[in-house]
Amino acid sequence: MNRIVKILIAIVVLVVIVLTGAGMYFYNYAVVPSEKDFLAGGTPGTDVEAKTPQEKWFKDKNNRTYWTMTSKDDLKLKAIYLPADKKTDKNVIMAHGYMGSAETMASFAKMYHDWGYNVLVPDARGHGESEGDYIGFGWPERKDYLQWIDQVLTENGNDAQITLYGISMGGATVMMTSGEKLPKNVKAIVEDCGYSSVNEELAYQLKDMFNLPSFPLVPVTSLITKIRAGYFFGEASSVAQLKKNKVPMLFIHGDADKFVPFEMLDEVYNATDVPKEKLVVKGAAHAKAYTVDPKAYKAKVESFLTQYVD
Repeated sequence: MNRIVKILIAIVVLVVIVLTGAGMYFYNYAVVPSEKDFLAGGTPGTDVEAKTPQEKWFKDKNNRTYWTMTSKDDLKLKAIYLPADKKTDKNVIMAHGYMGSAETMASFAKMYHDWGYNVLVPDARGHGESEGDYIGFGWPERKDYLQWIDQVLTENGNDAQITLYGISMGGATVMMTSGEKLPKNVKAIVEDCGYSSVNEELAYQLKDMFNLPSFPLVPVTSLITKIRAGYFFGEASSVAQLKKNKVPMLFIHGDADKFVPFEMLDEVYNATDVPKEKLVVKGAAHAKAYTVDPKAYKAKVESFLTQYVD
């Protein structure tokens, strides 16, 4: 073996080692559940202290019970259930954001509860009280939500009407769920600031936070994620799933969103050919549409749902 070949092999080995190390770093940074310094003031729910009337209501143990479920891959998942004040067939299953938890969804849970809904708020795998050592970005969670839907039907009857609601990563979760075979009981889906795909979102974050191109770090991290968490980033596409969706949808986004860029709204909105509406909240940063204009937010969601939920 001549000297040039040896040098080339050494370079290839070095590149592989560097890329693997970089991929592992990014995997731990983005996919492993842990405290994230870049989330300060980001998605709602990193602060679970009860400060508002909605949060105090939500945390009152007299208002809630707890549900559990075992996922298809044998994770113990947990959820908070808040039954309506009066017997009803209206139900909402909620999905929280990246590194949030069920405990972070008080305002939205109270909104639906005030409209007479039974409210189920799961902890996503790897979040809150649910098991899991990775973040699925909505992709494995879509299968979990099929099971939560089945559990609502088991507990509340086959006539139950179900709305799916999600914010941020939860918005992507319900969009990804929309492409699965859903029972006719799922009447409407509301998503708030979900991303078009995991590949696009991570590429955007790499550029925004590190000024790095997506290639080759995203593909390398995706391969590591496949080995350690069971999925490739490329599988996790809201757009691809929305193309199979048959459920009416409401899309919400703030036009000042710099975390899931506002431009993604049109990507997801245009991906589905169902009865659909959108709400753009001017001046709202990521996951802040409700905070910036709660009156318009509530009015739009309620008017949308009354068209499809009896």
